Amino acid sequence: MRQWRKWAGGLAAAALMVCMAGQAVAQQKLRVQTAVPSSSMYFELMKRWGERIDKMSNGRLKVEILPDGAVVAAFEILDAVDKGIIEGGYAWTHYWSGKHPAAGLFSNPMAGAGAGLDQLSHVAWLYEGGGNKLLDKFYHEVLKADVEVFMLQPMGPDPLGWFKAPISNVEDFKKLKYRSPPGITGEIFKEMGVSAVALPGGEIVPSAQRGVIDAAEWIGPADDVNLGLHTVWKNYYLQGLHQSTDVGEVLINKKFWDKLAPDLQEIVRVASMASIGETYTFNVARNAKALEELAKQGVKVHDTPDDFYPAFVKATNTVLDRYADKDPFFKEVLDSQRAFGKTVVPYWTKILDLYSNLGNAALQTNGK
Repeated sequence: MRQWRKWAGGLAAAALMVCMAGQAVAQQKLRVQTAVPSSSMYFELMKRWGERIDKMSNGRLKVEILPDGAVVAAFEILDAVDKGIIEGGYAWTHYWSGKHPAAGLFSNPMAGAGAGLDQLSHVAWLYEGGGNKLLDKFYHEVLKADVEVFMLQPMGPDPLGWFKAPISNVEDFKKLKYRSPPGITGEIFKEMGVSAVALPGGEIVPSAQRGVIDAAEWIGPADDVNLGLHTVWKNYYLQGLHQSTDVGEVLINKKFWDKLAPDLQEIVRVASMASIGETYTFNVARNAKALEELAKQGVKVHDTPDDFYPAFVKATNTVLDRYADKDPFFKEVLDSQRAFGKTVVPYWTKILDLYSNLGNAALQTNGK
């Protein structure tokens, strides 16, 4: 009996220790502040990312997703994660263009980096063309930021955007003050002669209502509706080259990351890759449905003027080559994308032609 009590007591003590250890592990909490409002479908996707991590870790890693401005301003997220003010952040690499011009090449290589990369081939460059290695180099060696980075939301292409009145050509565009993404993208518009200003998402509608801007781009039909852009303007241009491909990222404080067990780190990686596929499904289904709803509300969808394409590509090449001449790392990233494009674009363009022709044929047939 004494031996049994000793054994039972030891078992209880061990169980208590396991329970206490489990509680300690479960207390690991990753707060991720995003650069989007809580109404954004990409905020919803981030919540799903966090829930997936929670489930796969059996509650050992809890993730809290915070909206734009919850702790810091959108353009301050990288610094906040680097300093450990928050454990994680969600934005786009081009938000840090003020720190280094190559930032924009990672999240949205303008006009496909001049190489014809579309959204999927951009992601292919990240995972199969050396892009993610260059991304790590960018944060760790170039910016010397104490963060880990994961690309996880391919949300492009972004529309040219919303306009207070229709435009017929680039000259009409030049008469307007236009909200564009920060960094090189804004410089390209300015190279074209467009008056471009960078604003966080939450400031677009108030600025439009006050007449501070005459046109603006954001992300896509579903998110643009959530932001309320259709309540201000009714002219919508879906085809935009400035972010023909666009990928969001998660940044995690390196000290926090290093304290995670290896299996938890792998769970974060897997959840991020799963989010890529989920984002594609969101984009197709939700943007298509949102566009139908916009038509019911009097929004007119226009084709982007033909002269915009050569003007934008010319301005893009001018600006990108200018930066490549000045900065070796910028040139390294741009050369990598263009080299990958030479291999991938000839094949992938033919595949895209298939789907374009298929869709147009179906539209023609269903219209009869």
